[in-house]
Amino acid sequence: MSNELEAFLEYITVTRALSKKSVEAYKSDLCAIEKKLSKPLICLDTQKLMSVLFSYKNKRTLNRKLSSVNAFFEFCYKQHFSSQKTKLKFAKIPKLLPKFLSYEDILSGLDLIDRTNWIGKRDYALILFLYASGTRISECLELMLGDIEEGWLHVRHAKGEKERIVPLAKVAKKAVDEYMFASAINKEYVWCNYQGGKLSRISAYKITQKYLGVSPHVLRHSYATSLIRGGADLRVVQELLGHASLLTTQIYTHIQKQDLKDTVEVCHPMAKEKI
Repeated sequence: MSNELEAFLEYITVTRALSKKSVEAYKSDLCAIEKKLSKPLICLDTQKLMSVLFSYKNKRTLNRKLSSVNAFFEFCYKQHFSSQKTKLKFAKIPKLLPKFLSYEDILSGLDLIDRTNWIGKRDYALILFLYASGTRISECLELMLGDIEEGWLHVRHAKGEKERIVPLAKVAKKAVDEYMFASAINKEYVWCNYQGGKLSRISAYKITQKYLGVSPHVLRHSYATSLIRGGADLRVVQELLGHASLLTTQIYTHIQKQDLKDTVEVCHPMAKEKI
């Protein structure tokens, strides 16, 4: 690993205080490029660098690598390690609407859960909690006993280590309380497996997949979609989701536009005219 790369990793770890997973992602991306060309990243010209990057056929993967490289070069320029301000263009990716479920879809899935035992109560509470809070699954699984208080959820392990507080619907809080009471396990974390240990991401995935046929992240999209369709302000949704940039939240405006288009096509007489 080059000295410049070591300095960059120290910068994003200490100064920017990025999460451990984010730092590992940057390290993995940038070290892999240096290793492929057997030269320090800062010494590579743009043409050689692009030849390596474009070996990644998946555009989303490519853009993640480009993001890492651009962040590194920006750091090097600001620290005067490089006299050139290099910024590589991202590959164009068609905007796709995030997959989401309607409230009715979620209720149908919840009806399938056998709540006569504490495991069933846990699965029921987990799904309701994810839909009612919009938390990332990583944030959800880090939830500790004191993080829900008087209808508010304190998200302590947010992306980028940024904490936030969001309201939690009473029905979700009640489901969590019922699960906690039924489990009767002395535990540190709210969500646990049948042995009392912390619930894993794969187990959470299996739960939402079993009853809803989707990943836990789809419930986060469903939460945001429900808010936008209900008339919530985009900046409020940004705050609730914990997005650093409003640009990330703006994907949900496409849902709003599609709703308006569908309404006009159904309700306006001219929309049905054939020319």
